[in-house]
Formats: sequence, C-alpha cells, structure tokens
Amino acid sequence: MSTQATAVKPRPAPVRRSAGRERLLPRRTRKAVLVAHIVSAGAWIGLDVVLAVLVFTAAGTSDAQLAALCYQVLELLVWPMLTLAALCLVSGVVLGLGTKYGLVRYWWVAVKLVLNLALLALVAFALRSGVTEIAEYGRQLAAGQAPLRGPGDLVYPPIVSTTALLFATVISVYKPWGRLRKK
Repeated sequence: MSTQATAVKPRPAPVRRSAGRERLLPRRTRKAVLVAHIVSAGAWIGLDVVLAVLVFTAAGTSDAQLAALCYQVLELLVWPMLTLAALCLVSGVVLGLGTKYGLVRYWWVAVKLVLNLALLALVAFALRSGVTEIAEYGRQLAAGQAPLRGPGDLVYPPIVSTTALLFATVISVYKPWGRLRKK
C-alpha cells in the first residue's frame, strides 16, 4: 500500500494597504451611508416633482383659489428640500472619503459633488427667496386682493433641478469618464 501525503494549499497573503491610502469604511457602515445617500437623493427628486406639480398646476389653472393654494404650499417644500440636499451632500462626501472612488478621483464623483453643491446653493439662496415671494402672492390672491406683482417664473427651478438630479443618478449607475488623473 502506498500512502500519499495530502497537499495543503497555501493561504493567500493578506492584502495590505499602502501607508498613504485612506482607510475604507467598514462594510456595514458603508452600506448604511449608501442607503442614506440613495434615500435622500430619491426623496429630493420626489420633492422636486411635487414642486413641479404645484408650479404647473398653479400656472395652468383658471381657478384663483387653487392657484393661491398651490403657491402657498410651495413654501413648505424649501426646508425639507434643503435638509435632503445637505444629507445627500454629507453622505456623498462620507462615501467619497471612505470608498475607493474618492471625492475627486473619478470624473463622475466630482461632477456629482459639483452638482450637489450648486443645487444646494440654488435651493438655499434662489429658490427660498423666490418661493417666499410666491407664497405671499398666493396669500394675497387667496384673500381676494389684487397682488401688485405677478407670480414670477417658477417653471425653471423644478425642471433644472430634477434634470440635474436624474443626471447624477444615471452617472452613479454607469460611472462614465474614468479617472480625473492617470496614476
């Protein structure tokens, strides 16, 4: 009888990170932050759609009371939108710093960061003041007063914001353009 020794497969060496590379987020933490990022972005898109429905309903109706109500409700969307934009930004930065994609390592991440910052600034400074004026117009309209000014043009903010957020979603899935700098 011959006895054969069983060959033992050697274990692969553990992967070591270079000293200069940032520590990646633990898996559970990364997934929790990713869920927060996806949910905040999705809710932000949803609020933009609600904004669009209210704006287009008010602009397209001949019922002054319905238009007044739509204009007044717009004001309620600004703070939730700001909160979601900030949550989306913070969770995106955490993901950028804690994953292999980095904040400015890939074009698609850098574009998303710039879009998020720009949209957050637009909501905070342009939309907030515009919606406050529109809500006042709606209150005057509801009270039966003849407002001094028209409602302005709020058609563009929901179109621009929704388009930009959908574009950010698409590039998150397809991850185009590669690295910013070649190694």
